Amino acid sequence: MTSVGGEHVEAAVAEMTRVLMPHAEADWNVQAGALEWSCWETAAHVAHDLVAYAGQIAGRATASYLPFDLVVAPSPPREVLEVVAACGRLLRSAVEDAGPETVAWHWGMSDPAGFAAVGVGETLVHTHDITQGLGVGWRPPESLSQLVVDRLLPNAPQGRASDVLLWATGRADLEGRPRVSEWVWRAALS
Repeated sequence: MTSVGGEHVEAAVAEMTRVLMPHAEADWNVQAGALEWSCWETAAHVAHDLVAYAGQIAGRATASYLPFDLVVAPSPPREVLEVVAACGRLLRSAVEDAGPETVAWHWGMSDPAGFAAVGVGETLVHTHDITQGLGVGWRPPESLSQLVVDRLLPNAPQGRASDVLLWATGRADLEGRPRVSEWVWRAALS
């Protein structure tokens, strides 16, 4: 199994901006897939999560999430994607600056690779949500999906990694399996 690193976070964010930036003039007030959030709110959520994970690692928080929040000011979709890219770079830096022995809290203690995997996972599944809302055909890249499945979904069934990722996060059906309605990222160290 390949460890998930900062370069993978940056690759996931680059993929998000690559697929969504051409649609920045669309109506991002529409619902993002099956979520209750709009496409704009979903992109802002990705930025929030990426910076929160960076904060956890940089702060070496061990009991809970640090009490800070990211507020993205009302702005055009292009600018929200720029905020996502900036927050992705912050998470990449935090992951790369932390030693492998560094741990921080994410529903249990996690190492930097766990936070990188959660950042990649959040970016991929919410890019999928936004593309669904905007009517853009897109699937998460297999290589990044496989990293997330291997690290965060160790009990997931076999199959194409992007299919398994979308199924495990309640976004798609998987043949022979019931639809997932509740899930959580398992980034904590065993």
